[in-house]
Amino acid sequence: MRILIIGLGYAGQRYQRAFEHIATSTGMPLTLAYVGRRQKPTELPYFDSVGRALEEFAPEIVVVSVNDHSHAPVLQQLAGYQGFVICEKPLVTPQDDLATLHAGLGQVSGFALDLVERYSEASRQLREWVERHGWQLVRANFHWAKDRINDYRPTCGVTSEVIHALDLLGWICPRAGLLRLQGVLGARSDFSISGSEVLDTVLLTASLGEAQVTGYSSFVNIVRQRTVDFSFVDRDARLIHARLVFDTPRWDHDQLRIWTRTASGTEELLHEYACAPNDPGLDTIHKLARLCLQVVRWVTLKEPPRQAFADLDTAVALQRLLNELDTHAQTPPPARYIHGETRALLPEDSDLESLG
Repeated sequence: MRILIIGLGYAGQRYQRAFEHIATSTGMPLTLAYVGRRQKPTELPYFDSVGRALEEFAPEIVVVSVNDHSHAPVLQQLAGYQGFVICEKPLVTPQDDLATLHAGLGQVSGFALDLVERYSEASRQLREWVERHGWQLVRANFHWAKDRINDYRPTCGVTSEVIHALDLLGWICPRAGLLRLQGVLGARSDFSISGSEVLDTVLLTASLGEAQVTGYSSFVNIVRQRTVDFSFVDRDARLIHARLVFDTPRWDHDQLRIWTRTASGTEELLHEYACAPNDPGLDTIHKLARLCLQVVRWVTLKEPPRQAFADLDTAVALQRLLNELDTHAQTPPPARYIHGETRALLPEDSDLESLG
């Protein structure tokens, strides 16, 4: 199987590691190549253009792992491609022509937006508990934030971070209804090399069917914090609470806790789960490797994925939500992080925990 990675920067190298691990651990014959602005010190075959790579390498899977602002130009070059596409999140930026891009990808055999928290065992277990017990969502709240101040990588802003939480709400509670934004406050700053007024933080209210949602997401949180809290009612009108914690204390270390309270106020634990994967070679990419493996098995064996891919329609619907969030965020004058003459950037060889 031939896999083309478009953009072999930090994100692209994560995919390279994931696919190489799959080839080694399963024995599947996978051949990788990449497209980039310049050739890198790697033995992978190199192409200087997407068109040439599609024609000469004929990949069955294409990975789009360029920076946020380059997604749309690359996806335009994939118009008419008939293989499987994996795309880094978000699909595009709020300024891009979403309808044209959607139409151009109409012939792909499959599509998966890289929403890796769907591949957390903690997420999967909560989804199954909700479905099995018929719980109705009453309220949800999330805190999804990290520090990308002075990151060397360009970004379209916090829409690239909040997408994970917004996707998880609907994925875990698929029967709740559509997520609709009600109000958005935000903040802009020069935290990124991408501009002096990049949206770095949002505080939002929304509805998911009849349930109310509140959430905070930021790219200028000085520590990583990723939690999603749910309150449900069961068939007996009991109030059930659940908390998901992601990437704490390390990437891919996730926890789930489900509980209720008795009439006397005593807490009754219903379920608890924690995972701390440490497979050699998979640091920070355990969930990504699960996504990649399911794509490979779908393309080669037509094996249905354990959980549905975030397909093109899902990606477009989420992008419309992100565009609305970006457009309607009420923001004060932008904050300034850069007060000297130069910006101190994180080096490309920073540890994986810092760059993830």
